[in-house]
Amino acid sequence: MAANSSMTSGVAGRYAAALFDLAKDAGTLDAVQQDLTDLKRMLGESADLAEMVRSPLLSRDEQTRSIAAVLEKAGASDLTKRFLGVVAKNRRLFAVRGMIDAFAALLADFRGEVTAQVVSAHPLTAGQTEELRETLSAQLSRKIQLETSVDAGLLGGLVVRVGSRMIDNSLRTKLSNMQLAMKGIG
Repeated sequence: MAANSSMTSGVAGRYAAALFDLAKDAGTLDAVQQDLTDLKRMLGESADLAEMVRSPLLSRDEQTRSIAAVLEKAGASDLTKRFLGVVAKNRRLFAVRGMIDAFAALLADFRGEVTAQVVSAHPLTAGQTEELRETLSAQLSRKIQLETSVDAGLLGGLVVRVGSRMIDNSLRTKLSNMQLAMKGIG
C-alpha cells in the first residue's frame, strides 16, 4: 500500500497516498497525474486560484464550488473531481500543492523512475534533453524523468539534482571557484 511509504508523511502525503491507491485501483494513474499537473500549472498561473486554495476566509462550500468549477472547466477526470471535492469539504485545499508533489513522487516510485531537476543557462533542445536523460539513466540504472528550467545567471553549463545528489557543472560555479583559487595566489 502506498500509504506506508516514507514519502507520504503529513496531511499532503496521506491525502496523496489515498488518491494514489484509488487511482491505481481504478486504472487511472495517468489521467489523475495529468489532472494534477494541469492544476499545479493553473495554480502557478492564477493568483486568484492560488489565493482561493489558501484562504481560510472562504467557506467550505465556497471552496468546494470553486474547485469543482475549475476542475470541470479543465476537463479533469471524475476521480480527481471527487477527490478534490472531499479535500475542499475537509478544509485541506491549503495543502493541495504538497498533495500534487507527493502524488508525483509516489507515481515515480511505483514506475521505478527518478526525477532529475536540471537547470541550464539556455533552454535545452529535444536532442540535448534526450541525451541527458539517457546518460543519467545509464549512470543510475533507472528510468529518468527530467524537470528542466532555465537560469541565465548560470552563464553556461548545467546544474543537475537527483535526490540529494547535485552535479554543478555551470560556468558561474567554475568562475567562482577560479576566483577563490586566484585569491589564494595573490
